[in-house]
Amino acid sequence: MPRYFFHVHNVAPSKDDIGEDLPNDEVAWREATKYAGALLNDVDGKFRPGQEWSLEVANEAGKPIYFIAITSKKMK
Repeated sequence: MPRYFFHVHNVAPSKDDIGEDLPNDEVAWREATKYAGALLNDVDGKFRPGQEWSLEVANEAGKPIYFIAITSKKMK
């Protein structure tokens, strides 16, 4: 079973060195969207205008296969 790694960039950076065994890319995408939602919920007001947040999903070869990015800005 392939292994996928979920790396968070910016607000609360973390590099996933353990990864997770998942059946395929589609399941990795579903896990990424769940994980991204949970992480954004945990930000709890710390995400400010002008900041960016992202989650990268890489395969076991280290190649990024998905990227979820959230950006914010204050409108004038």
